[in-house]
Amino acid sequence: MDKQASKRGLLLVYTGDGKGKTTAALGLAVRATGRGKKVLMIQFIKSPERTYGEKIMFDKIGIEIVQKGVGFTWTKTPEEHRAALAEAWQFAKQRILGGAYDVIILDELNNALAIDRFPIDDVLPLADVLETLKKRPEHMHVVVTGRGAREELVELADLVTEMKPVKHYYDEGIPAVLGVEF
Repeated sequence: MDKQASKRGLLLVYTGDGKGKTTAALGLAVRATGRGKKVLMIQFIKSPERTYGEKIMFDKIGIEIVQKGVGFTWTKTPEEHRAALAEAWQFAKQRILGGAYDVIILDELNNALAIDRFPIDDVLPLADVLETLKKRPEHMHVVVTGRGAREELVELADLVTEMKPVKHYYDEGIPAVLGVEF
């Protein structure tokens, strides 16, 4: 194996309808931090108005995590979501191109890019996302999570893992569980 190739930053995509995409990214963040890497997680859908277990823990162990969303698409107006997505993307783009981090996790970016209830391409343009990921610093790993990864992102990625549901307690009427989903 070429040593230089093993030091190149990777683009990892965790997608699919099964549970575990964000959880896998959280584990990667902990592992990278343990190896002295500087990590940033940006959450595109989750709102800072709610409390999430990963935010509580990351604050304790010194992993930077920022919620830029306003919640699910049906909880706020399209204008609120569009403004949040525009701000989240500009924040993420600056951090990616700035090069200060070794790992940046773009949590639920796939979900954001898949929104079809209102237009988003002018505030979160897929072409700009792809170009930014291509221009990221050579050392930087980027992780993108969320359902419905766009084919263009899948093609660009170095690794794509699709989470597939086999059985889920939601099907038995059990709602989101504290400490498991949030």
